[in-house]
Amino acid sequence: MQLSQRDRLAMSRADRVADTITAFSGSMLFVLLHAVWFGVWIAVNLRITPLPAFDPFPFGLLTMVVSLEAIFLSTFVLLSQNRQALQADRRAKINMQVDILAEQESTKIMTMLAELQEHLGMHPSGDPELAALSRPTRIARLADAIDEAERRLDPDGAKGPDSAADTEA
Repeated sequence: MQLSQRDRLAMSRADRVADTITAFSGSMLFVLLHAVWFGVWIAVNLRITPLPAFDPFPFGLLTMVVSLEAIFLSTFVLLSQNRQALQADRRAKINMQVDILAEQESTKIMTMLAELQEHLGMHPSGDPELAALSRPTRIARLADAIDEAERRLDPDGAKGPDSAADTEA
């Protein structure tokens, strides 16, 4: 929770604006306001109301306004997603560091327990599982093994998409 608060406090004004707009544009109020806005616009320009028409059918001005809105909304959404992706990457790195420290601590505790058992004459040295778990984990080797397994199981999927726009990968 403290990390989230710190991230929120560190956000720039532009990030806050983008997040606020993104949050509002993803709400039912936004949908309702647009339905009303489009309904009124169409009713006025089809001369259903006594107001003067200003954008005759096929509503070229409405099309332009909606297109510009879509451009800006998609930009705000992308800004928010990019910031959130950076935060997620940073948190993943923190989690990985904590996991590595926990693994090192566990290995050290197992080694110490094995030494205590040896000292007490219990001779745990014949346990192959304990021997395997007592060895330090080689993170780079583990990452390489995971990458290789992914390449074997799904050669195309393991490489990932060529770009963010490549949704087929």
